[in-house]
Amino acid sequence: MNKAGGSDRRQAVLSIARVLTTAGILIACYYLLPFDSTLTTGPVLVLVGCLAGLTLLLAWQIRRITLSPWPGLRAVEALALSIPLVVLLFAAVYRLVDLNAPGSYSEALSRTDALYFSVTVFSTVGFGDIVARSEPARLLTTGQMTVNLLLLSVAVRLIVNAVEQAKQQQDPGGDPP
Repeated sequence: MNKAGGSDRRQAVLSIARVLTTAGILIACYYLLPFDSTLTTGPVLVLVGCLAGLTLLLAWQIRRITLSPWPGLRAVEALALSIPLVVLLFAAVYRLVDLNAPGSYSEALSRTDALYFSVTVFSTVGFGDIVARSEPARLLTTGQMTVNLLLLSVAVRLIVNAVEQAKQQQDPGGDPP
């Protein structure tokens, strides 16, 4: 086994460990953070602030991809962090909306129900067992659909471009793919 292959394998294992650890921390935070009461600032302001933070996080991740000796692994990590973050963020906001305006959904949302609804919206499955009933809840759900499309198109494209740029910087005289 050559050194490069061992190093690549080690980086892949470390990347998987970081992804699993991060996902575990995000899920633990979702279930453990105290957001079971109404917010005075409103769920929409929380959502806007968090989405702005996600945008900054994506910009930082794209920069890290371009500087990494393993840009493909960094890209997978970026997506493996961004997608659960969006799903959990919307789940938290769905829960807050339900607490602030009962009846916004077809049933009261526990944390697990809100997470289930968010994953259902993200995956576009839409089982129909939980439905947004009020206009604010429908606007929020529409907002998640829009963010999902942006994440899966624009963010993924930016990440792929960052990987290509990093590979070109590492092998400037190499043949194009």
